[in-house]
Amino acid sequence: MNDIIEKWKSYKQLDKDLKEELFSLDNDALQDAFYKNLEFGTGGMRGIIGVGTNRMNQYTIRKANAGFAKYLLEQTPHPSVVIAHDNRHKSVTFAKESACVLAKQGIHVYLFDDLRPTPELSFAVRHLNATGGIVVTASHNPPEYNGYKIYDAHGCQLVPKYADKVVQYVNEIEDVFAIETLDYEMAKTNNLITIIGQEIDDLYINRVLDIQLDKTLKKDIKIVFTPLHGTSGTIGLETLKKAGYDVYPVEAQMLPDPNFSTIKSPNPEDEEAFQMAIEKGNAIDADVLIATDPDGDRLGIAVKHEGGYKLLNGNQTGAILVHYILSQRKQQKTLPKHGMVYNTIVTSEFGATIARDFGMEVTSTLTGFKFIGEQANLIEGTEKSFVFGYEESYGYVIEDFVRDKDSIQAMLMASEVTQKKALEGKTLYDYLLDLYDTYGYYVEDLVSIRLEGKTGEQKIQSILSAFRETKPETIANKKVIRNEDYFKQVGIQEGTPYTLTLPKSNVLKFFLEDGSWFVLRPSGTEPKLKIYIGVVGKNLSDAKALNKRIKTSVLDLINRI
Repeated sequence: MNDIIEKWKSYKQLDKDLKEELFSLDNDALQDAFYKNLEFGTGGMRGIIGVGTNRMNQYTIRKANAGFAKYLLEQTPHPSVVIAHDNRHKSVTFAKESACVLAKQGIHVYLFDDLRPTPELSFAVRHLNATGGIVVTASHNPPEYNGYKIYDAHGCQLVPKYADKVVQYVNEIEDVFAIETLDYEMAKTNNLITIIGQEIDDLYINRVLDIQLDKTLKKDIKIVFTPLHGTSGTIGLETLKKAGYDVYPVEAQMLPDPNFSTIKSPNPEDEEAFQMAIEKGNAIDADVLIATDPDGDRLGIAVKHEGGYKLLNGNQTGAILVHYILSQRKQQKTLPKHGMVYNTIVTSEFGATIARDFGMEVTSTLTGFKFIGEQANLIEGTEKSFVFGYEESYGYVIEDFVRDKDSIQAMLMASEVTQKKALEGKTLYDYLLDLYDTYGYYVEDLVSIRLEGKTGEQKIQSILSAFRETKPETIANKKVIRNEDYFKQVGIQEGTPYTLTLPKSNVLKFFLEDGSWFVLRPSGTEPKLKIYIGVVGKNLSDAKALNKRIKTSVLDLINRI
């Protein structure tokens, strides 16, 4: 590692700002910046912007693109790639660097003229018949982060069997400073980089508008919308307005601010992110508040109920959308005979129970929407039909012309459900309570333990190893009747092993005797260990109490490690 640090220090053409940072770092900071290379996780490559092999900078971006270029040239002799970026620091620079590395390899690049939401990138890859796609984004991470996601010809993020090949090629590159790039203006002049924009926006928005199930619906609800300073501001607002909704944007958060100055965290999963939207909602008596994350693939909603606003979690929103879509399609006699609903292994059984009640088949994938996109690819051209895909972390796709989660589709459908229920004199929360009464009281929780740096990574691995080697027999006085190890690809039920068919992933899931479960999973994009918990109870208070007991019991075991 010291040799690598010295190489960076001695490189004469090193970017001025990076050189200044490099020579200002103390030994601990140097160790953290260089002790490993940035890795691809569930959401691609993501890290702190700065100097070093473990940081996002133009050299690590070039290295990633050099590996991706080699992979693409194996797929076809004349590949093309669509590139989009978000509002973050260095996003424009990293997008252009990506384009210039690919152009040097003779790969044609379609580069968006400004920031665009991730789902539009997926759509554009498919529409332009490109070989792949890139989004420069760190999603909802803090402002000091940026990232890089890669897509295949289907507009789906690369799943491990393909991403691993890219990683192999990336790791074969020993000298990041020897990677050749083409001059940006020269690449445009030579038609190796084509700038795209409004023409793709129009096609995408019109396609999204087609997902509406009741296009004659009278629209009189009030919607507050915030992109949390991110990429869906223009597209999201235009889509809702073209659909005929009365939309009130949170003006201060419509600006693409890379520092996210008005919020602590640009994450629609956090109630604090809705503070300004709630203030606006109270002022105009809005029916629903809609927030998207910075790259525009996740959707959070808060609904008016009994004089305030209730934030729905991803499992609740998913269950509502599943029921509404299926009930409407059943009423319209468009429900497919072999309909497929997809979720993940950490998603509540709530929506799955509803889907099965309508005769749908439910398949659970590993965490990461790329696995849902992969399933959509696999059933294309078969007797099976894609009906809905979603995950607990606020990601949904209604129609698979996008092969990633799509907040624009989701916000339009959530608005339709809200409007439909408003005409019945109900709120979305009333709808949720009705679903609980019918299907059971499902309550979930997510605990994230932040463990940063090299020592944090080691701690996460030691926790997983402890649970893997010494499996708990009881949790919250409930017997553990089954466990699944997705890294070893084996499950055990009452002493009998069985094979898991999902790809390898360092994830553990434990099932309790009463139908409850919990999952341990390291985040693929942040320095966190995530603990997912799901229960179903006799009523809401019973389910919440049980969930709390399981959380306490699991955390107690972790604290002893």
